[in-house]
Order: sequence, then structure tokens, then C-alpha cells
Amino acid sequence: MELRDIEIFLALAEELHFGRAAQKLHVTQARVSQSIKKQERRVGAPLFERTSRMVRLTPVGQRLRDDLRQAYDLIQSGLAGAAAEAQGAHGTLRIGVMGALGNELRPLIEKFTADHPACTVETAEFHFSDPFSALRSEQVDMQLMWLPVHEDDLTTGPVVLTEGRVLAVPATSDLAVRQTVSVEDLAGRTVLNPGTDAPDYWVEAMLPAFTPSGQPIPRGPRTRTFHEVLALIAAGQLVSPLNAHVTGYYTYPGVVYLPIHDAPPTEWALVWRTDRETPLVRSFAELGQNRGPQPIKPTGQE
Repeated sequence: MELRDIEIFLALAEELHFGRAAQKLHVTQARVSQSIKKQERRVGAPLFERTSRMVRLTPVGQRLRDDLRQAYDLIQSGLAGAAAEAQGAHGTLRIGVMGALGNELRPLIEKFTADHPACTVETAEFHFSDPFSALRSEQVDMQLMWLPVHEDDLTTGPVVLTEGRVLAVPATSDLAVRQTVSVEDLAGRTVLNPGTDAPDYWVEAMLPAFTPSGQPIPRGPRTRTFHEVLALIAAGQLVSPLNAHVTGYYTYPGVVYLPIHDAPPTEWALVWRTDRETPLVRSFAELGQNRGPQPIKPTGQE
């Protein structure tokens, strides 16, 4: 079985949709179908059950997926390690993160250092109120940032983490008794003001100025750190959309977290200065690309 056929099989096993698998690999849907048929002839059994409404793995296909995934990951790891060594990937990679996301990035970091024994990774915190200074001043080599990032001097790499969003409200708020909230519930409620050092488009992705129906969402006191945000929420001065991982890391007296059921998911991507794309940066980004986006599990889930 050729490596491309393995990639096609694994893509279809993940997507369970011929069109999406083809799109993911930038091949035609016919190429996917031909490859799967060839593999099934070689195995001597169907690998997928297909109907007009669904595609799913057969037991034989499930076993092959598990075995091939391990082998494919080893191949990619070996290739990445060889490429990194050839390109001189060694030394310390400094990654900027916001708060607890350094822990969520830990599996990727551990995989990277296992594949590259000559490399170490350090994380440093940066604040949402000043998102690009550390990167542009070379205090860090790359950062983990929510999307979108549209900066002429920066390269946006692979998405490595995804998660939902919550609304943090005072325990005394009328919303606090709800099970979930909508983005429309932000209408007329004051949210934080991160200041002027963050681009408007980047702030808007997390803190919209208007609800989907066009109702204004006013900005309140300027805040520079996450703990300032929590203190102002507890004091009843504002509410704030936040990323859902905060529910597993930050409890604060007087603050209640409510899932926002219609908020878009947050995508966390690796970002670096285009003119500072070192072998270390490339190797880490390639590992993140091969690993794919990993969902951050809400608190209480295993």
C-alpha cells in the first residue's frame, strides 16, 4: 500500500464523507473512491459501509484504521525528525501563550521534544490587551493565538486547538440561573474594554460590538489582565464572553460561567514573524499540522 493510499484511507476514516476527505487531501472524489476500492480488493473485505446517507467503517476497517494510524504517525514523526535534523533544528523554542493554554499545549510540546532531543521548549505568558508586542520584539519565537490574525508581518500557521465559549456573569445577574445563553443576551450588557493595543478585528472576534440582530454591546472599564476581568465581573460591573477552558482552570467567588450555545468555536493557531521562520518554528508548526486540531475538553469530561 502506497503512502498516499494510506493517507486517503485515514482521511476517509476520520471524515466518513468522500467529498470532505477529497477536499482535505486536495484530490478528486473519484481518486478517493478508486483508492478505497483498490485497498478493499487487496484486503479482501469491505473497509466501509456505504449508503446514500452515510459512510461508516466496518470492523475490518476499524482494525486497519487503528493499525495504520500508529504506523502513519511513526512515519511522519520520523520524517519530521530527519528534516529537522537536516535543517539544524536545535536549541530552545519560546512559545507565547495566554494563561492556562500552556497546559493545553503540553501534549504537542512533549511530542516535539521527544522527536527532537536536541530541542527544548519554553512558554511565556502574554496578555490579550497587548497581543503582538512579545512576538514582534522577539521575546518569543511563536505564539498560540485565537483566529483570525491578519497582520502583514506575521504568518498564521496550523490550528492546533479548538473549543467553545462561555459567558462569565456576576452571580447576582438575572442570567446566572440559566443553563445556557445566546449571543443575543449580550445586548445592552457591558463587556470589557481591552484598550487600544489590540487590533479591533482581533478583539471583535471574541467581543463583538453588536449582537447578530444588530443590538449594541457596550464596552466598559479597560482591563489588562484576566484576573482584572474576573474581579470586575464579580463586582457586577461587566459580563464577558470567554473561552470554555477557563471553566476548568479558574474558579472565582461571585462569577458564574454559562455556555454560549450559538457562539462560533474558537480556533487557536500558531503564529510567528514571517522574517523569523527558523527551523525550530517550522518543525513545531509541521508537527502541529500533522497532528491536527485537538478539541479542548470542557471541565469534568475525560
